[in-house]
Amino acid sequence: MTTPTTPPARPAVVLLCGPSGAGKSRLAQVLHVHRGWPVIQLDHFYRDHDDPGMPRHPSLGIVDWDHPDSWNADAAEAALVSLVTTGRAVIPEYDISTSSRVGEGEVSAAPGDLLIAEGIFAAELVERLRQRGILHSAWCVANHRWVTMVRRLVRDVREHRKPPAVLVRRGWALMRAEPDVLASATRKGATVIDPGSLQRLLEADPAGTR
Repeated sequence: MTTPTTPPARPAVVLLCGPSGAGKSRLAQVLHVHRGWPVIQLDHFYRDHDDPGMPRHPSLGIVDWDHPDSWNADAAEAALVSLVTTGRAVIPEYDISTSSRVGEGEVSAAPGDLLIAEGIFAAELVERLRQRGILHSAWCVANHRWVTMVRRLVRDVREHRKPPAVLVRRGWALMRAEPDVLASATRKGATVIDPGSLQRLLEADPAGTR
C-alpha cells in the first residue's frame, strides 16, 4: 500500500516596495545570504527609454521613472508566476545608466522558498498576486525620508545612474513626494515597516508572517 505524502509547499512571493533608497535591495540581499531565498529585482522590468509610451515628468521635463507606466507590470507578474509554478524564470537585465535592457538571466526557486521580489513598483503587483494565490506578504520598506534621500543620492552618484544635476533635482522631488508614496503603497495592500523590523519578522517566522 502506498503511503500518502504531503506535497511540498510551493514557493510564495514576498513583495518589497517603498521609496528609492529606502533599503529594499540591501534587505533582500541580507535575506538571500542568511536564508538562501531567491531575489528578484523588479526594477529590471523597466521599459527602455525610447519606448513611445514612456511617461514624462510634468515639471522636470524628463522621462518620469517614478511613474508606474515606465515599468512593465505584466512581464514582472508573468516571471513571478513562472518562478512559483515551474521553479524557474527568465529575468531581464536592465542598465539604469543607459535606461535600456542589456541582457537576461535565469532565477530558480525550490519548494517552500520565499521569493523576495523588490522594487519601487512592487505594490502594483499586490492584488494581482493575491488573486493568483501566490502572495506571501507585501511590505513598504521605509526610513526617515531625509535618511532615504541621502542614501539614494550617494548610491546614484556612485553608480553613475544619471547626470548629477538630474539626480539632485529628482532626489529633492522624491523626498517631497515620499509621504504620498507610502500612502499609496498602503492603499494597495502593503504594510509600512523599517528594514530591520521586517528582517526579524521574516527570519523568525517565514511560514506565518503576513
